[in-house]
Amino acid sequence: MPLPSTIPRDTALDLLKWLALLSMLLDHLRYVWPSLYWLYVPGRLAFPLFCLVIAANLRRQAPGQPLPLRYLGWLLGFALLSEWPYRLLVPAPQVLNILPTLALGLLLAQALERPRNDQRWLAPGALSLALLAHPWLMFGAAGVLLPAAFARALDQPRRAWPWPVLLCLLANYWAPLYADALEGDGFALAVVFSCALAPLVGIGLLRAPGRWPVAPVGRWAYGFYPGHFLALAALREGLG
Repeated sequence: MPLPSTIPRDTALDLLKWLALLSMLLDHLRYVWPSLYWLYVPGRLAFPLFCLVIAANLRRQAPGQPLPLRYLGWLLGFALLSEWPYRLLVPAPQVLNILPTLALGLLLAQALERPRNDQRWLAPGALSLALLAHPWLMFGAAGVLLPAAFARALDQPRRAWPWPVLLCLLANYWAPLYADALEGDGFALAVVFSCALAPLVGIGLLRAPGRWPVAPVGRWAYGFYPGHFLALAALREGLG
């Protein structure tokens, strides 16, 4: 999701946002056409790329900068606005939409990467809330830790890159699927491979030299999240 600020735009960051939005949309097409269940595989790119965007945005801030309340406000506001459209498309969801997880991830990453004496409560508070809310958070507590892991991997790419990979695998853990992967099931293996590869692809694109010829992603991306739920739910209703 975009960071509201006056910092010059990074086209590599825009590319990550486009890829995250596209993979999310592809993933959710399964709820309109169940035969497209295989889109779950590229859909595993979306969440880690959104987490990487958060980490990259925080890393571009000046040291000691206070908590980006506007950024947090956009995430929390659209978390509330998106819950009904999310439940309209997804049948019997057991977790909240993705934005509460990203909001907690932002808080934790900010506290760990930009510590301030007046915000010493932020890291233990965010982590405690993530652990308490784990059953209701999409991607759970591991997903909350992922932006902070990405921030560390961007600072120490040679030593810290395994952490985002591990957390991405944990965030997507589902016992039957991983058991199928151990037995050699092709679809399950593709899912696990996609989860492991997503952080590496994202970091590689962000650190690649040169400029990417992509259009900017602005605040409209927040509205795209509930909007695409509503559009897909309406399409499914029309087809039914």
